[in-house]
Amino acid sequence: MRSDNQSIWGDPPKNFILLGVSDRPWLELPLFVVLLVSYVLAMLGNISIILVSRLDPQLHSPMYIFLSHLSFLDLCYTTTTVPQMLVNTGSSSKTISYSGCTIQYAIFHWLGCTECVVLAAMALDRYVAICEPLRYTIIMHRPLCQQLVAVAWLSGFGNSLVQVVLTVQLPFCGRQVLNNFFCEVPAMIKLSCADTAVNDTTLAVLVAFFVLVPLALILLSYGFIARAVLRIQSSKGRHKAFGTCSSHLVVVSLFYLPAIYMYLQPPSSYSQEQGKFISLFYSIITPTLNPFIYTLRNKDVKGALRRLLARIWRFCIR
Repeated sequence: MRSDNQSIWGDPPKNFILLGVSDRPWLELPLFVVLLVSYVLAMLGNISIILVSRLDPQLHSPMYIFLSHLSFLDLCYTTTTVPQMLVNTGSSSKTISYSGCTIQYAIFHWLGCTECVVLAAMALDRYVAICEPLRYTIIMHRPLCQQLVAVAWLSGFGNSLVQVVLTVQLPFCGRQVLNNFFCEVPAMIKLSCADTAVNDTTLAVLVAFFVLVPLALILLSYGFIARAVLRIQSSKGRHKAFGTCSSHLVVVSLFYLPAIYMYLQPPSSYSQEQGKFISLFYSIITPTLNPFIYTLRNKDVKGALRRLLARIWRFCIR
């Protein structure tokens, strides 16, 4: 049965055209190469992190439970958007079906909000490890970690469900061209021909909650961490303590800065031209960089990777 909006404005379009860089044809080949290389690196890097976190007994601590979920999120993040971008960039067809578009932005927002909460849980883990080291194993026990991860996934799903329910009711009046690389809620709202005040307000409130509340918890945790670290007398001890947090801080910056710029600006000032390139950054560049940031700056992960590669090599030469 059609909703009132659909009966007034007509059925939604069967397909959307994802403009991407169609207005800059000379960019399509370089972009295709960058997307392909980044996607392969993201797959290899994040799968490696998941494998070593699961298989290496030395990485069964809470920190690596959260890290494996972060890598799984990044893996899904890129897989949700990049294959469609590769198809569209590498061919003359730039379309995506209405249902495919809906599934894409539903999953994308689910994963994005889940990642916000996972990053906050990782900050909590670092706070307990540095500020309460003697009680770390008591506080950050496995059931608590699993509960935090479950809260992250369920809350992200709830946010996505609300966004999808509101967005699928929007009429588009025959408009089919999305000035973006993939389907995203702000771009869909911008494309609609109806009054989107409810959508704009709901998006702003939910995103502010899922971005600002976890970010506030992260900043609060690192405020306590900085105070505790500055009390350490040994410079070597301070360097080691900061080293355990630096990778997470870099990942938080790469994730939150584009998200804040993208989602926490007034709808009237939202620029699709700028938005699509920022979306490209946090949908492919950040998930590609994350595993390498943790690998290059973490001795435990590098050691686990070496042990995993040695096991694979011994298996292959038998």
